[in-house]
Amino acid sequence: MRLRRVLAIVGVVVLLLCMCCAGAGVWIWNAQVISTADRVDFTRPLAVPPLAPSRMEAGRRVFDLRAQAGEHDFGRGATPTWGFNGDFLGPTLRAARGEQVVVNVTNALDQTTTVHWHGMHLPAEADGGPHQLVGAGRTWSPTWKVDQPAATLWYHPHLHGETAGHVYRGLAGMFLVDDPATSVAALPHEYGVDDIPLIVQDKKFDSGGKLDDSSSFLGGVGVLGDTVAVNGTVGPYLDVTTERVRLRLLNGSNARSYEFGFPDGRRFALVGTDGGLLESAHDTDRIMLSPGERAEIVVTVRPGERTVLRSYPQPLETGLLGDRFTGGGDTLDILQLRAAGTLAPRPAVPQRLVGMPRLDRGDAVQQRPFKLSGHAINGRQMDMARVDAAPERGSVEIWKVVNNDGTPHNFHIHDVQFQVLTRGGAAPPPQLSGWKDTVYLPPNVTFELIMRFSDYADADTPYMFHCHVLYHEDAGMMGQFVVVPPGGKPGVVDHVSHLAHGAHH
Repeated sequence: MRLRRVLAIVGVVVLLLCMCCAGAGVWIWNAQVISTADRVDFTRPLAVPPLAPSRMEAGRRVFDLRAQAGEHDFGRGATPTWGFNGDFLGPTLRAARGEQVVVNVTNALDQTTTVHWHGMHLPAEADGGPHQLVGAGRTWSPTWKVDQPAATLWYHPHLHGETAGHVYRGLAGMFLVDDPATSVAALPHEYGVDDIPLIVQDKKFDSGGKLDDSSSFLGGVGVLGDTVAVNGTVGPYLDVTTERVRLRLLNGSNARSYEFGFPDGRRFALVGTDGGLLESAHDTDRIMLSPGERAEIVVTVRPGERTVLRSYPQPLETGLLGDRFTGGGDTLDILQLRAAGTLAPRPAVPQRLVGMPRLDRGDAVQQRPFKLSGHAINGRQMDMARVDAAPERGSVEIWKVVNNDGTPHNFHIHDVQFQVLTRGGAAPPPQLSGWKDTVYLPPNVTFELIMRFSDYADADTPYMFHCHVLYHEDAGMMGQFVVVPPGGKPGVVDHVSHLAHGAHH
């Protein structure tokens, strides 16, 4: 009798525990999806980053950037942040193809940082990766000749092991390259009027209103926020005064991908990706960007209307669990467009945009495999002194890149813009048909990327390749390559002197 009673009690306890676990599971499952659709009060005018002033000295265009601490209002009072030449984010640098530029980067923070010119073709010593350290109170002045098509690039820190924190606090800005030969006059091009930079970032806050960069629960990708800031503005609206507006979208988030579209399903023209304009405008209603990627879209509006740029659940292709715990199921309202009652006319978007020379598979002298898994590439984590590849200057190579685990990864290569030859063995979709420097990698889909390593060779100073999910990059999912002269061999990467340079020089 007593045994039966004990078994009954045990059964009830087990049942209650199962119900609690099931309830907790349901709560955890449901808690992983965020939706701010139709819940954002768009009450703040969108901040548009100012164009950085510059001056000509000895035939060179000179910019000054100062990394500094400050405070920014995300709608929760004053929040401690970092910025360039201000409290949060930085000005937009703008230079023309053929110009020699100098950027004086002064570090007014109390710790070392770096500034990497993401998407820029330039000498390795000017790249701003983890070897080009800028110590507290020091100034670094890289110089290079801008020589690539018109494009939307950006800049951000690249300190080994600490990139995520520096970017999250606010160190980032855009760098626009102008080039009449690879731009289209019919596209909206008046900065801040019909040509608008949008640095899209997700943030989360602790109970005191401070930025919270703790990793998302079960996600394995780092911070995922429930608040979207565009150019630092939360709940932003843009007053549109022209029939068409060009939005330069930058996914400046640490981990989150976005699937941009509009609630009314309106179509827009995708005209450019990371490295410049596409050959042909792509008519679509969605564009997905993983961290670090850019897209230029032209949106047509009607007089007096209001519509919202929204991020829909993204096709991360990591499975139901993977997508749900890495932000893939979230819906986020980004920016309200408010069209004026009378709109200045703008030309239709031409179908044909720019010529784009295609790199030929037959010209490739080397194929290299890159397998991303865990926090490693090809089974190896980042080593500041190890050179993983040494392509020759002037050569064309094909890099075969694959995500071998179930976590969202993407792949960014410094110095070069590449073309996607194949995605899973097939020709790439239109949004991957142009120049790219960062590409999202769904699990177990092989990408063939073709690129030319032109102009610069430096056997001792490396460029990086890495996952641009910053938590993964900081954890070691990064490697290095040097470009060597024809027939050359990699030299010795001496990071110790770089450390001394960053601290004392």
